[in-house]
Amino acid sequence: MTSAPALLWRRLLAEFLGSAFLAAVVIGSGIAAQRLSPGPTAAGLFAIILMFGPVSGGHFNPVVSFVDAFFGGLSWRDAAAYLPAQVAGCTAGAVLANLMFALPAVTISAKHRATPAHFLSEIIATLGLMLVIFALARSGRSRSAAAAVGAYIGAAYFFTSSTSFANPAITIGRMFSDTFAGIAPSSVPSFIGAQILGGALAVVVIKALYPAITPTDAADIIVPHDQRTGRAPARAAHDGATPSADRPPGPVPPP
Repeated sequence: MTSAPALLWRRLLAEFLGSAFLAAVVIGSGIAAQRLSPGPTAAGLFAIILMFGPVSGGHFNPVVSFVDAFFGGLSWRDAAAYLPAQVAGCTAGAVLANLMFALPAVTISAKHRATPAHFLSEIIATLGLMLVIFALARSGRSRSAAAAVGAYIGAAYFFTSSTSFANPAITIGRMFSDTFAGIAPSSVPSFIGAQILGGALAVVVIKALYPAITPTDAADIIVPHDQRTGRAPARAAHDGATPSADRPPGPVPPP
């Protein structure tokens, strides 16, 4: 059985790498097109969730992690550990995107985005993202989450004036790229505040819509990955490091 520290280490690595790929996709596609590109972001997020979701759940977003912790699907300790991994990953992804397009590794964005309309947009975008994720988990459709999350983020690029950051980690990461996809440091607190408010509002709405939601349901977001001792994960994706139930067992070691 995998020890708890090793399991957490693997999940943090998955969250770091997934967040890095996410930031690279968002910023890189923005640099290439000189405008925000919802298509590459939606498709890239879909693929990234499939790559890393079986290990960590594929959060890549502190709001997702902390709302999950509120409903018991993730421990508060693990949610707190996910946070720096997600922020560091998005920052690393921004640096890599800059370097891939022969720009300085770090350029602080001068693109100001803090307006009342953007603040409202980030509340709505974050609320909607949480509802998509938890509705699928509660109704046993977590297998569709990767596609649904990617589709929602792609759509939210168009129906929100903020172009739907909906993620404090990617908001911080985009601060380090002075390109079309960037955000000025002075705008970051407003965006993060709106995202936290959207997450808090989502908790209220989820509890109203799905009052019977359980920690087992919450553990199934975005990709089922729960491996806690003594508990069989519901509809779990195989993480590649533990024996899969659909494979014949290997030889039993001597006692």
